[in-house]
Amino acid sequence: MTLNIKPLSDRVLIEPVAAETKTASGIFIPDTAKEKPQKGTVVAVGNGTKDHTMTVKIGDSVLYGKYAGTELKLEGKDYLIMREDDILAII
Repeated sequence: MTLNIKPLSDRVLIEPVAAETKTASGIFIPDTAKEKPQKGTVVAVGNGTKDHTMTVKIGDSVLYGKYAGTELKLEGKDYLIMREDDILAII
């Protein structure tokens, strides 16, 4: 599936991984207690700026800050759009 969106300059579009519903010991986590995911997959990448070339590529798994980016909904899925500087690591 191709998205009809292209981030500008040094921005990246990320699809967050679904939040955990069960702990390692088997306890189910209610919706009100779920943590916001901090891991996702890069779906689209901008061209960068003249001073900054892009490091991440489409398909990379990344870690980002808890409150980084702007949430948006496209074609029924949730995405985050953020600057590449808000990405903490590539996994």
